[in-house]
Amino acid sequence: MGKGRLEAFSDGVMAIIITIMVLELKVPHGADLEAVRPLLPSFLCYALSFIYVGIYWNNHHHLLQTADKVTGGVLWANLNLLFWLSLFPFATGWMGENHFESLPSAAYGFILLMAAIAYYLLQRCIIAAGGPRSVLKRAIGTDWKGKLSPLIYVVAIAASFLAHWVAQVLYVSVALLWLVPDRRIERAVGAD
Repeated sequence: MGKGRLEAFSDGVMAIIITIMVLELKVPHGADLEAVRPLLPSFLCYALSFIYVGIYWNNHHHLLQTADKVTGGVLWANLNLLFWLSLFPFATGWMGENHFESLPSAAYGFILLMAAIAYYLLQRCIIAAGGPRSVLKRAIGTDWKGKLSPLIYVVAIAASFLAHWVAQVLYVSVALLWLVPDRRIERAVGAD
């Protein structure tokens, strides 16, 4: 299979994830700001999850730029990532509907953690498929952001049960960390 089909399928799944999340947003029953206030937690959860899906979509695109071939391992690792991303609408809705309470916040963090692990596994499969001269291996280097993010998620999950607002700050922090453009893969692809 060519990587074009894998990209197209993944893009479609991510578009559906965003569509499901936005469809979960409720319309206010009134035309004033008081009608909007109870919906604010759901909207903030949606915005954060939209940013996360966007970050994964962007990085997934760059990741696949480095793939020379798509193996069965790459296909399964990609499906694993898409599975965890497909749970974003559930976790987003649960956390928003319950105003960032402890268990929904921890579940949201667990899904973020599993998506991060799945992304790491996809990277490893692409590197294995590329062999010893893998462009991706050269590009990611020490991957400090990829190593730091899961650690922050684990701390945020634990913090959910102590002070759930701390977990939210940590989730936003990781998103901000990844919003900073990462040019490693672009430089490595351009060097070939």
